[in-house]
Amino acid sequence: MSTPEIETTVNGEAVRLRLDPRESLLDVLRERLGLTGTKKGCDQGHCGACTVHLGGRRVVSCLTPAVQAAGQDVTTIEGVAGPDGGLHPLQQAFVDHDALQCGYCTPGQIMSGLACIAEGHTADDDQIREYLSGNLCRCGAYAGIVAAVRQAAGEA
Repeated sequence: MSTPEIETTVNGEAVRLRLDPRESLLDVLRERLGLTGTKKGCDQGHCGACTVHLGGRRVVSCLTPAVQAAGQDVTTIEGVAGPDGGLHPLQQAFVDHDALQCGYCTPGQIMSGLACIAEGHTADDDQIREYLSGNLCRCGAYAGIVAAVRQAAGEA
């Protein structure tokens, strides 16, 4: 089996990787690049804990072949903070609204929330809930998550 080499940008840093075509983007991010903020939840695309942005669109990285990142920008939760290292407004809104308990789903929720805001799906709480419906929170912090997205959307 050939091992393709790809060039991509991860959180603003150029990366060159030789990949097994079967490797998921999630496994490459966590195991090869040490970006463990992206969580491995169900490993079947159902929970959203592994959500990252690929080419400006949200994807569940557990189902995305890493080779698809070739020539694209990848943004993980580690790449969301401001240039000074301060919290992104959505991250701060999560703190403000107690939108996390155990925190396991939080990176995926934030990445989906950022896409929700960027794509203009914040007209009302029902629209936010619908857009975030692919991200599960086993602790039930949904009210805080919706409030955080609403706050950050208002600041955007």
